[in-house]
Amino acid sequence: MSQGNYVQDYGVAKSASSVLFRKVYLWMTLALAITGLTALVVYNSPGLTDFIIYNNPVFLGLLIAEVVLVLTVTAAINRISFTTATLLFILYSILNGATMSIYLFAYTEASVANTFFITAGTFGIMSAYGSLTKRDLSSWGNLLFMALIGLIVCLVVNIFWKNSMFDLIISCIGVLLFTALTAYDSQSIKRMLQAHATEVNDTTQKMALMGALSIYLDFINLFIYLLRILGKRK
Repeated sequence: MSQGNYVQDYGVAKSASSVLFRKVYLWMTLALAITGLTALVVYNSPGLTDFIIYNNPVFLGLLIAEVVLVLTVTAAINRISFTTATLLFILYSILNGATMSIYLFAYTEASVANTFFITAGTFGIMSAYGSLTKRDLSSWGNLLFMALIGLIVCLVVNIFWKNSMFDLIISCIGVLLFTALTAYDSQSIKRMLQAHATEVNDTTQKMALMGALSIYLDFINLFIYLLRILGKRK
């Protein structure tokens, strides 16, 4: 391969990864918009409110369906088409919006809006840091994973303990954890696309879509934990 061809191929690969990296944030933003719109529809529809929010079996079923859907998409991403993966991502965004409408009933509209903007600012700063920093954040991976497991254990414990101070501590830990995960995931996604996305096709778009799902979850969880700290209850 001549030097000219090598430079050309490198330029094409770099262009493809850049395009896909932008799509990661575009898809994540669209998913957030779908989630927010769905939450507003449920909140403003008495029939849907009664069916979803005040119907414990349905609400619990939706929460379980969300977990199953994420696990299914993650496990089957190499076997399903990009179109199917996209539709499942949209479905997850809708289900998540339906369950997250509960926060509109629990907190004032002003505090929800303020927390959203704080979340967006925090997410944007940490995502930019993860994408642009020269520091290798891969060493954070194991620590963040262990912290996530610990957070889940604490959440389960407090379901039975119901201690308000412990709940506040959990929320603070959650904010720190998902703030760090935003930077870590942003860098991981960028490096993955740079290493493997030499062109834009169904396979590489599925990689980018999974990246969008990852940072979407970071944003949602960061928002929830910030709302539990900053939100004003009705």
